[in-house]
Amino acid sequence: MSKQRGLGRGLAALIPTTTGGGVEEVDPDLIVPNPHQPRAAFSEESLQELVESVREHGVIQPLIVSAGDSPGVYQLIAGERRLRAAKLAGLARVPVVVKDVSDRELLEIALVENLQREDLNALEEAQAYRRLADDFGLTQEAIASRVGRSRTAVANSMRLLSLSDEMKSSLSAGEISEGHARALLGLDVEPTRREAWRQVVDRGLTVRQTEELVRHWSKARQTAARPQPGGRSPETASLEDRLRAALGTKVELQRGAKGRGRLVVHFYSDEELEALLRRMDVPLE
Repeated sequence: MSKQRGLGRGLAALIPTTTGGGVEEVDPDLIVPNPHQPRAAFSEESLQELVESVREHGVIQPLIVSAGDSPGVYQLIAGERRLRAAKLAGLARVPVVVKDVSDRELLEIALVENLQREDLNALEEAQAYRRLADDFGLTQEAIASRVGRSRTAVANSMRLLSLSDEMKSSLSAGEISEGHARALLGLDVEPTRREAWRQVVDRGLTVRQTEELVRHWSKARQTAARPQPGGRSPETASLEDRLRAALGTKVELQRGAKGRGRLVVHFYSDEELEALLRRMDVPLE
């Protein structure tokens, strides 16, 4: 399902109209890419479809460019897919509209263009927001206003950048969704979060199942952190934590006299029981 963007500002609201006139025709090789383009991945299949369309009909919608550092060279503002397709199709000229914009506006326009087309993956979107904050000093409220999203949506997006590199790669590769990632952020201890992520990937958990897993683990950790009757030793607490991480569920370890004790392993569905049995190499039949 596509995300509800709620974009209240279009490109027209961001691109100044005071500089630049009508449509011009320029050599696409004289247009350099937007250095602030937030999108890193382009679908080869959809790009090839656009190439075929450009070969047949040309570039219908003009590219938005600004004057480059050298005479006769232009800086792309919006329309990178069309520019790539035009070059691959071998066009000698493409239509452009020349505008005068700042570096911040270059990033804002490219970001809004991609958001409107839902072309950015979750991490590209988060990284673009981070650049607006770090490079241009915009607050989350200001970013939300510029791109037409809520401050909460911007904040939740930027939180994804706190994931480990391993999990961010998993998100970019489509192993987990943004919903999975946001649920995993509910675990603030990195080893526990990583173990939960591995279970999500290995077991193919849904977002709802991931949220349940995080709730159970968080509750179990809070319970383990409370003082226990009988003064449970740090060694027992550490062993219980290791068992919980290895099995991926709530574990209770009670040690008595003469080496006796009780180990209780919790599960919350038949599927989770089967997964536990597989992890312990117990035959299912």
